[in-house]
Amino acid sequence: MAAGDGTGEYGTTGEPAAGGDGAQTGDAARTGDTTQAGDSESGRRGGWRPGRGRATRADRTQADLESMSPPDPRYMLEVRDLRVHFPTDDGLVKAVDGISFRLERGRTLGIVGESGSGKSVTSLAIMGMHHGGSAKLGGQIYLDGEELVGADPARVRRLRGSKMAMIFQDPLSALHPYYTVGHQIAEAYLVHNKVSKKAAKAHAVEMLDRVGIPNPQARVDDYPHQFSGGMRQRTMIAMALSCDPELLIADEPTTALDVTVQAQILDLISSLQQEFGSAVIMITHDLGVVAELADDILVMYAGRTTEYGTSEDIFDRPAHPYAWGLLSSMPRLDRARIKRLVPIPGTPPSLINVPSGCPFHPRCAYAARTNGKSESEVPPLRSVGLGHEAACHLSADEQREIWAELVKTRLSPAVRSREDA
Repeated sequence: MAAGDGTGEYGTTGEPAAGGDGAQTGDAARTGDTTQAGDSESGRRGGWRPGRGRATRADRTQADLESMSPPDPRYMLEVRDLRVHFPTDDGLVKAVDGISFRLERGRTLGIVGESGSGKSVTSLAIMGMHHGGSAKLGGQIYLDGEELVGADPARVRRLRGSKMAMIFQDPLSALHPYYTVGHQIAEAYLVHNKVSKKAAKAHAVEMLDRVGIPNPQARVDDYPHQFSGGMRQRTMIAMALSCDPELLIADEPTTALDVTVQAQILDLISSLQQEFGSAVIMITHDLGVVAELADDILVMYAGRTTEYGTSEDIFDRPAHPYAWGLLSSMPRLDRARIKRLVPIPGTPPSLINVPSGCPFHPRCAYAARTNGKSESEVPPLRSVGLGHEAACHLSADEQREIWAELVKTRLSPAVRSREDA
């Protein structure tokens, strides 16, 4: 099934590299932690404990202090200093390395970044799909006040499908080819509800109708290979929403779909969110998707948070060079492009040997402005505005100056361009 596919995918993505940190090695790349890799980390409830004794108040980082506070009831989901590492023959793959975020009911969080940045691994950790594997998990995940990282796997399984659900990236591999689509939707409903098989099948027909499958009474007995790509994705959405989950994670729900079907799927997710009042996490490479749906955006790079803020913050006032690169490499309808699209130079780093200091500094055009800090110090996630944070050594004034220059030289407001014409 898809859960196994997703976990296995990230167990083999580490590029071959010599050496690597051991499982007990401290890591400087946590949000707000400026110690160097190799230093002992203070003991964290729910995380790894290297055995250095009780930490003093001076030793505690912001992540330590947050782990001691109770979950905030205002949020449906709270992720605190989440780490997911995979031991491999080449070294320790640090797929997710200290990310934190919150999500309220009825709101949508978009998680963006290049392939290998840790987006899908984060979602699988929330769903509890790393349990029983080789992954080493640390940090805390609170779902409606209930901690999941240290919870019993049987308890997480009861929550999965009923209180939280996930739409997987590839519906053809996520759906079982041996069973009809109706059987697979009904199975999820039967697991979490004491109903007859007849009632479960009727519910499957209702869900197929709700997601826009034509003639659902007949199509409920079809097999996945008899559906088109868009219909299979709608079936995955019907399965995920069959038990009215309070948290819905959509991992690349529009991959390999044409633009018309993409728009239909996004409209469907948005309308169903309003109907059920669910909190939604939208994972995607497509910034256009998050621009349309997301209330807040988390930008990930090398398993870490580079920027976090509202959709308006990220698109109108980005503060991190990686976000500038993402925006400069995509076409925008709200601005007239003066020059050709500019790609981000280089490739994402190995998650076994992450570059020292800021992980983005080998690809950053502005690293020289930091007087060497980018190569030697991990930038903490600091506030650059109300509810807007970025992990960058550049000062707030420098960030505003550079972004204004980029807009002036590469992206001019579309309205001004039309007036000039």
